Amino acid sequence: MKRYILLVFVFVFGAGQNGFAQKKLSEQLTLTAIETMFKDSIYTNNPKGPKWTYDMGVVLEGAASVWRNTGDGDYFKYIQASMDAYVDKAGNIKNYKQEDYNIDNVKNGRSLLLLYKVTGQQKYLTAATQLYNQLEKQPRTKQGGFWHKKVYPNQMWLDGLYMGEPFYAEYAALMKKDSAYTDISNQFIYMEQNALDKKTGLLYHGWDESKAEKWANKITGTSANFWARAMGWYMMALVDVLDNFPENHPKRPELLAILKRTANAIVKYQDAKTGVWYDVMNMPERKGNYLESSASSMFVYGLAKAVRKGYLPPSYSVAATKGYKGLQKEFVSPAGNERINLNGTVAVSGLGGKNPYRDGSFEYYISEKVITNDPKGVGAFILAAAEMEIAALPKPGKGLTVTVDNYFNNEFKDGPTGSKIPFHYLWDEDDNNGFSLFGNVFNQAGVKTATLSAAPTANNLKNSNIYILVDPDAEKETAGPNFMNAEHAKQIAEWVKAGGVLVLLLNDAGNCEITKFNVLPERFGIHFNEDSRNKVQGSNFEQGAIKIPSGNSIFKTAKKVYIKEISTIEVKSPAISALTDNGDVLVATAKYGKGTVFAVGDPWFYNEYIDGRKLPKDLENFKATNDLVNWLIKQVPTKK
Repeated sequence: MKRYILLVFVFVFGAGQNGFAQKKLSEQLTLTAIETMFKDSIYTNNPKGPKWTYDMGVVLEGAASVWRNTGDGDYFKYIQASMDAYVDKAGNIKNYKQEDYNIDNVKNGRSLLLLYKVTGQQKYLTAATQLYNQLEKQPRTKQGGFWHKKVYPNQMWLDGLYMGEPFYAEYAALMKKDSAYTDISNQFIYMEQNALDKKTGLLYHGWDESKAEKWANKITGTSANFWARAMGWYMMALVDVLDNFPENHPKRPELLAILKRTANAIVKYQDAKTGVWYDVMNMPERKGNYLESSASSMFVYGLAKAVRKGYLPPSYSVAATKGYKGLQKEFVSPAGNERINLNGTVAVSGLGGKNPYRDGSFEYYISEKVITNDPKGVGAFILAAAEMEIAALPKPGKGLTVTVDNYFNNEFKDGPTGSKIPFHYLWDEDDNNGFSLFGNVFNQAGVKTATLSAAPTANNLKNSNIYILVDPDAEKETAGPNFMNAEHAKQIAEWVKAGGVLVLLLNDAGNCEITKFNVLPERFGIHFNEDSRNKVQGSNFEQGAIKIPSGNSIFKTAKKVYIKEISTIEVKSPAISALTDNGDVLVATAKYGKGTVFAVGDPWFYNEYIDGRKLPKDLENFKATNDLVNWLIKQVPTKK
């Protein structure tokens, strides 16, 4: 039985007829969601206000990945506007009731945490803490597993692992709730113990500890079938939880083993012809069963991300690639103006309830409505497309490591728990001061990121190919700052001479220590002046705009960038100017032995000026960041 009409078409990637690069599929579907999906009254203007629903949170997860991959601040603003419809200035969440103990309601906490980490606004953390408090009081099975909802006593559903655990892990990491990780891992362990079918390797949709529910097997307590999207929720939960799960935690190997067993079962039931998956996973030939887009997207996302993050071996990328091709062929249709639609998503499937009762039978699953642009499918497809787009990028930096200094730049601030935490130009820092997007660009090019918190030596730099020194501390910035000296400079220079690529990102006079630091760049013919060029008044961004001339050796795609309050540079051999404006040298480079030095008088590549939230779109700092990363990689000597 046909569930929808599929329009057959061909996507043309790269330059379109007008010579402009076509938006990638992740962006095209995100734009569809922004423009159409949440104009529905359920999310906006019904009489009681917008409904707090996990559906929206899945789309916002996708939008967050697109924002990180593109540096287009419109996607972040969409996430923020969506959450601001619910969260007031005090951090209260409209139309959320903790006393329902519905684990679905915890899902959107990840969007709240993203907004807190990026903006620093306390209201988002306050709102997220309400959701964490729900988890602390959530009813549990005797074994300790979260009930799916208070109205479904004694029941664990696969869906609930995605709704609760990724947020639980991220909140625990932020708020130093170290005891939470054992509880988080146990939720997956309990689900597998109680819902796994050893013959197929698949997990049943739900499990009732009491075995009293009508859908529950009276011996095992499990529901009757393997619903694909339930397995998809479980797969996504695993790969997302691992992002915030400590590397050295004793339960981490168990989570990785569960992920591998889950991935094996998913690949086993991938349709050989289309590359995607059936709604009831193990019955492809049964009449009425159909290929389903949300679960297929979740599986592609989970497999691709697990490979990228090293949770699964590269061999699993074969199934992800096949699945992604199938998604495009089977479910995607054009919507005009660089927009697409996602077809073939089952609107909902659950267990129990009333009017009508959902008995978990095959007949029940295939009876639910299949629709176009369901948010659960849209969000999952955006996530899958974003992962596959990363996988398709060239990896010229594979095998290389970029290390950021945390010795000469060693500042601290009060963290959300009240304790001091390191900040300012760090890889894991998402706010304006952080390097999280800079690090993301390196990672997407195949480069591993690392941090050096000790004084640099030939020994502790030997595993680094690129070393970034940024904004060295003055006395006013940190107690007992570590100043550059001749011995440090000697160690670093020897590393550069042997083939290291050194990146010097200073600041203007008054905002970093320059006098003592100059002992290092002067070894390469570079001297930072203690001045401050490109003063900017308020939002007059043109005061900080720099045009990059055509043919620049480093910045090959960015034409206009924003750099404010710069210390200018003087150069002599072996250094040369790489970017000059009105007679001032702003960027310099030098060849030194087998190595290379890049220098600019501003941290420049930090989130505030590359994440697209603040600058006008004609200022191409995100492009410049990509240009620099590609150039730095090319400077690393090729091993013979």
